[in-house]
Amino acid sequence: MAGIESRWRHGVTRRKALRGLAGFLAGSPLLRAQQDPFRDHSRIPAMEELADVFDFEAVAYEKLPRQAYDYTGHGTESEFSLRRNREAFDWVKLVPRAVADVSAIDPSTEVLGVKMPYPIMIAPTAAHAQLHPDGEAAMYQAATAASNTLFLMSHNASLPFDKIAAASTGPLWFQLYARERLEDNLPFLDTVQTAGYRAVAITIDQNASVYERQQHNRHFSAPGGPGGRGRRRGRPEPANPYRVIPGRLWYNWAFVEKLRPHLKVPLLAKGVMTAADAKVAVETGFEGIIVSNHGGRAMDQGTSTLEVLPEIVDAVGARVPVLIDSGFRRGTDILKALALGAKAVGIGRAVRWGLGSYGAPGAQRVLEILQGELVLAMAHTGRPTLKSIDRTLVRTDFR
Repeated sequence: MAGIESRWRHGVTRRKALRGLAGFLAGSPLLRAQQDPFRDHSRIPAMEELADVFDFEAVAYEKLPRQAYDYTGHGTESEFSLRRNREAFDWVKLVPRAVADVSAIDPSTEVLGVKMPYPIMIAPTAAHAQLHPDGEAAMYQAATAASNTLFLMSHNASLPFDKIAAASTGPLWFQLYARERLEDNLPFLDTVQTAGYRAVAITIDQNASVYERQQHNRHFSAPGGPGGRGRRRGRPEPANPYRVIPGRLWYNWAFVEKLRPHLKVPLLAKGVMTAADAKVAVETGFEGIIVSNHGGRAMDQGTSTLEVLPEIVDAVGARVPVLIDSGFRRGTDILKALALGAKAVGIGRAVRWGLGSYGAPGAQRVLEILQGELVLAMAHTGRPTLKSIDRTLVRTDFR
């Protein structure tokens, strides 16, 4: 009996056994395999800790599903156009005035009847519900809270257009992917005009929308989009041999003449990248130009929007306002575009990072950071108003 009691007293207790098992499991490669090795599993910072727009991307990467992050973050094919959009800002240098009265900075402007406290707007991007349950309604609330920022709503929104319009009170425009049959466009136009959208922008820069390889389908297309596991059931394969989706291959300028009588609001062309197209757009009846390469998601091996901006501004003169998007992340980026002739700048990925990170307050904070950075850049360069900003502010070395 004494031997049994001794073994009981000095043997492994249940507590020690469980502690040892827990230690084994904690160090097991089987458990480590359940973690994403590409993510940092450290603490998510509070929004107040983030210093600039780029910080929001890291938080969005941690908090969003991989598919949602990839859809936002990546570009088409080799991503040359995506990278060039950012690289172009390094080819434009700011030249400050040595002495200027910048005691009061006024960055306000007006575009097609919309008064803007800052020359900053939200560019159209699709499927905000993959970033936040309230989708575009949350983004619209963020835009209004951030000094009534203009929101250009995507045709591929997650929510009904009238429901989005009812979510807040700021200025709204609508981005249209035109349908070949005129009557197929009218329900969209009737809905948004009745709901109070104050302009329509037709996208013309993504005629041949396709992601050829399965990897691209998986990472670069939205849920339910072309190819990959998100493909809608029963969707037929494109009839042409290159698997290019035929829905937009019919685009032509004459279509605008048919569409115009059904619009009571200004019409803009989004996706203009050459002076020649800008001239035709104005002659066709467009009342505004948006210089855009779809954020590097439409065509690979293209130019950046910033480097083609001056020639487009020169081509249209003062006849219509020229706006721009694709690649903007800093207040100095915005200032450079203004110096090269843009009337306002659209922000796409950056506000998506904000929405995906912290919801509407996150998107609002991204806009406020950009607004503050722009004001600071104007003060540093001695340009107190937008009228004082011209090409003497910059030196360009586009490559």
